[in-house]
Amino acid sequence: MITATDLGHVRRCVELAREALDDGDEPFGSLLVSAAGEVLLEDRNRVRSADATRHPEIAIARWAAANLTAGARAESTVYTSGEHCPMCAAAHGWAGLGRIVYAASNEQLTGWLAEWSAPPPPVAPLPITRVVPGADVHGPVLEWAEELRSLHRARFDRDS
Repeated sequence: MITATDLGHVRRCVELAREALDDGDEPFGSLLVSAAGEVLLEDRNRVRSADATRHPEIAIARWAAANLTAGARAESTVYTSGEHCPMCAAAHGWAGLGRIVYAASNEQLTGWLAEWSAPPPPVAPLPITRVVPGADVHGPVLEWAEELRSLHRARFDRDS
């Protein structure tokens, strides 16, 4: 179930995705929120540095593993503008993070890229639960589909 609070956090992820795009990066943004509702960390893609692993979900998993107890990690929620890629899903699972709420799915993004004749991503766009069975996953949040499609289109147009 997606709540009004969830929608507000997803909105921030979309803002971070726009910030990433405006900075020349890929449009993805994520938040880590505690069980009490406190935003613990926010980040955006930073792959233009030539390190393709600099996804915000990886930064969140690393920060959470270093700074939170196992219980606090399990009770947290990761919000993100796009469904975790398999690398990020694995980091999420290994770090023992809790619930995931995402705006756009891998299926949506793959469809948009195919529509624009963009090359496929280097990693298979698997659903999170194929990588982390039993993960508590909610999405896509359809309210943000058109805006995210627009951000990814702008990135495709810029980079092609």
